[in-house]
Amino acid sequence: MQKKATNRMQKVDEEFKRELSKIIDQDLKNPNITGLISVTKVKTSSDLKSARVYISILGSKSKKNTMEGLKNASGFIRTELAKRVNLRYTPELIFELDETLEYGARIDSILKEINKK
Repeated sequence: MQKKATNRMQKVDEEFKRELSKIIDQDLKNPNITGLISVTKVKTSSDLKSARVYISILGSKSKKNTMEGLKNASGFIRTELAKRVNLRYTPELIFELDETLEYGARIDSILKEINKK
């Protein structure tokens, strides 16, 4: 049985989410990273060695290229995160695509179409 995240870890996750959003939005200058990128969730391991960063991408030319660009820039992003968040360790960032927003939009459009009929 998995323990519920502690209050401290929830605060760390929220702080990482806020700062990662700013870094990706304002500081990244990679031409491969296109579209509206949102950090939807961050799950940090209890030992702060790694953090899964869930990313939602809307309006991108290529989601695969955008995810690859984020993975390639993870060293820069981690360095910037270390400067902004005062912790002993800055976790290794693992980017994962979060498609829940698109899934919800698709369900919404299907429901609207059903209601028309």
